Amino acid sequence: MTDRRTRMRRTMLEREAELAVVDEALGQLVGPQATEGGTLLAFSGPAGLGKTTLLAEIRRRAHTHNCTVLSARGGEQEQSQPFHVARQLIQPPLARTSEHELRSALGSWYAIVGPALGLCAPEPGGAPPDPQGLRDGLDWVLTHLAVQRAPMVLVLDDAHWADPESLGWLAGFAPRAEHLPLLLVVAYRPDELPTEAEAFRTLPGRAGQRPLALEPLTAEAIGTLVRETVGDHADDAFCQEAWAVTSGNPFEAVELTAKVRDRALAPVESSAPLLRDLAAAQRGSGLVARLHSLGPSTVRFAWACAVLGTAIPQELAARVAALGTEEAVDATDRLRHARILSGAGSGDDGEGLEFVHPLIATALYRAIPDALRVALHGKAAAAVVDAGLGPSAAARHLLETHPESDPWVVRTLRAAAGENLLAGAPDAARRQLARALREPPDFDERAAVLYELGCASLLTEPANTVNHLRAALAEPFDDPALRQGIVIRLAQVLAHSDRLAEASEALAREIPHTPDARNRLRLQSEQFMWDAFRADEPDSPARSRRLAKLADRLPGRDLTERYVIGLRAWDATLRGEPVDLVLHHARRALGDRFSWAEPDRGFEVPVLVALTHLYADRPGRAEELFEAGTAEFERQGWRGAHLSFAYSLRAYVRFRRGRLAEAEELSRAGLRLAERVGRRTPVHWYAIAILIEVLLARGRADEAWELAQEHEYGEPFPAAVVFPDSQTVYAELLLARGNTKAAAAELEAVGRRLTPRGIQNPSWCPWRLHLARAVAAEDPERARALAAEALRQARAFGAPSGIGQALRFAAEVVPAPDRIPLLTESVRLLSASPAGYELACAQAALGAESADLELLARALLTARACGADGLAATLTNTLLSLGGTLPCGPAPAEALTGPERAAAACAAAHPQADAAEAGEAVEVDPVLSSAYLKLGTDHSGLRDALAALPDG
Repeated sequence: MTDRRTRMRRTMLEREAELAVVDEALGQLVGPQATEGGTLLAFSGPAGLGKTTLLAEIRRRAHTHNCTVLSARGGEQEQSQPFHVARQLIQPPLARTSEHELRSALGSWYAIVGPALGLCAPEPGGAPPDPQGLRDGLDWVLTHLAVQRAPMVLVLDDAHWADPESLGWLAGFAPRAEHLPLLLVVAYRPDELPTEAEAFRTLPGRAGQRPLALEPLTAEAIGTLVRETVGDHADDAFCQEAWAVTSGNPFEAVELTAKVRDRALAPVESSAPLLRDLAAAQRGSGLVARLHSLGPSTVRFAWACAVLGTAIPQELAARVAALGTEEAVDATDRLRHARILSGAGSGDDGEGLEFVHPLIATALYRAIPDALRVALHGKAAAAVVDAGLGPSAAARHLLETHPESDPWVVRTLRAAAGENLLAGAPDAARRQLARALREPPDFDERAAVLYELGCASLLTEPANTVNHLRAALAEPFDDPALRQGIVIRLAQVLAHSDRLAEASEALAREIPHTPDARNRLRLQSEQFMWDAFRADEPDSPARSRRLAKLADRLPGRDLTERYVIGLRAWDATLRGEPVDLVLHHARRALGDRFSWAEPDRGFEVPVLVALTHLYADRPGRAEELFEAGTAEFERQGWRGAHLSFAYSLRAYVRFRRGRLAEAEELSRAGLRLAERVGRRTPVHWYAIAILIEVLLARGRADEAWELAQEHEYGEPFPAAVVFPDSQTVYAELLLARGNTKAAAAELEAVGRRLTPRGIQNPSWCPWRLHLARAVAAEDPERARALAAEALRQARAFGAPSGIGQALRFAAEVVPAPDRIPLLTESVRLLSASPAGYELACAQAALGAESADLELLARALLTARACGADGLAATLTNTLLSLGGTLPCGPAPAEALTGPERAAAACAAAHPQADAAEAGEAVEVDPVLSSAYLKLGTDHSGLRDALAALPDG
């Protein structure tokens, strides 16, 4: 950042209080009483009160304390240039670092933050990071720098003019300063601070300081300033008038005294009346008149500089002003002598020219005749492109021009938008594409611009995205690939806006008019996918039949075919088709590689394939897939909805495995990310539902209820199918609170919603089992019928965990003599499954029903290992009341032990016992049972699970 040198003084007047606060903050950072963290200091005040001078003094003092100093300044003309301030801050300390060193230092963040910071070009064809992911990356980079180059002072001047992307990031980062060896100092004009920087007004900082408002100088201070410039002989009346005409504004006072000195005006009372006219010449029309007195070439050069903004290369300004090199040098000298410009005339120091004060730049810019100002921006756009500064630098100028049907303008704006979208600045890309649309583009290019505009506004303005994409489809154009891309993106944004029926209809309208078979299959796969999430699908069974017929004949040659096969696996899971068939299709879908971050596809199908493994009692494999998907999201910088889904669903996998403490940690991480996306969004429903399930399993029903109330979890439920089913989870919560009638009403509604769609699998949604429990007291016969039907469906699916759960629920609603056989089979099946929490529940129920102290003790150990604290407490009381002793010993090892591995290998080498398949009470060895839990599989998956071990 360039200092405004002409306004620097050796001493500062009446800023002792502010500097005392600065010294205290620096002392906390580097002095003998230094703490581990820094703070935020914010200085506010109108233009000209000395904010820049104060910040320069802060930088000087920071350097004397051997601090690393990062500086940046917002610019009135650069506000539309994304990450302009962030680049000023972070580029300099990394400028001399080679690409190899940068990649090594930044790791996975390199490809995410590099394009935003101008450190590297975006990867061609790559997917853009979401804005939140990019902010997280910038947080990481600045945190890394602050720690590696501590102590650090970061100074931002004219924050009110910082670009929105940088300002929003820094405002969010500011609270971290207290936990880092970092002093963050900002200065701004309070009346011009945008909403994204409100944090600077409200953050108190470590010392409890609110923003410090700079006050105008007193008459005494202005007198001192006058006498420093014109001599001690300046009389009091002259100095008093200087204070009056400048209103105590330091900048105006400095400029006024310089003019007094240049004109050799006697600083006496008789000259005082002349000061008002001199002061007027410094601003507004007076400044403009003074500029015009310097000659037409100098005026053109000054106007060119005003259009270009800050750090102005002299050669560039000369080209915009249509001046030769010598004329530009002369103009620069005249403007420097007139105290309008400062900085290196040649730009050899890399800083370029600056206006002495932003007030001057603003006044001159606004004085340019409108038509000429527009023309100068057009010339500036061409000049920066020719200078090799790229389309993004030109775009801010083109935004200020009038439409003229210029193809070059459209191309440049589209190129800039593409760069900004890949750099993580979709709002900037949206502004540029909207301007390109007004140019307007050529007739055959309009649809493409509308499509790109829809892509740019996808995250921030979904309703407008729909309008742009529908308008694009209405355009006459002959590009099948573009048309397919528009339709797919339109369906995506409709689906993500909870308008799944419209998404399906948009695809259905296009499919019959798509002649190419492969393109038609792609559109069909998208329609099948969104229909799978529709809760109001009119004829789900018919769709399932069409999907099965199509998927069963596809060999899986490409990604589209494998997506269709993956959707077939998921549909079979929901409908409760045999688990072997489900897994067969899931394996076909995965193939050799199944990325979660394909640039032109969503992540929904990979998620569904992973969940298919989960419900089919392969949670270990599901977790592998989720971990790989999460890593892909993080590498892409997708840290909003994508990462929230990943964390929440990984939590659900841990929940189903009975690792409840880990599940709670992951689900809370998913909820934190979902909160950043927005409440009552699909990702928020997932996060809340899964955390409620985990809390209920841990025995914290009251906390789960408070969570539901806090997040307004309840009616109306989402139109999309989510897992676990939101309404069913809400009914479970009501049951846990003893509100059986309300729970039954919710579960009846779930049945009316799912049954017509053919969704019958209780492993996915055990609504019948919960309804059986809810109505058992008032209608025991119906409760038994519901539980029996759910058990029949669970056996048809064939996952041991689902059958075991259904058996346990069924035992709750049958007469006492019939309970032990059901619970015995439940324990046997669950002990050969990866469902640890369900096993603990079944062991507890059987142990209590049979008063078996040994089984109760095993149940207690299982509950402890799962983190099921509520169940463990209940079992402890039961054991003690029956005269038993509490089991003790170390917690089971997390890794597979030698005996467990041997038992698993032996079991994998032999088919399941005929007696076990017939449902007889065959005990499962506890060592083998533990292996099932740790490997995350049932018996049929043992061989694959063992083969996947590092040394297996």
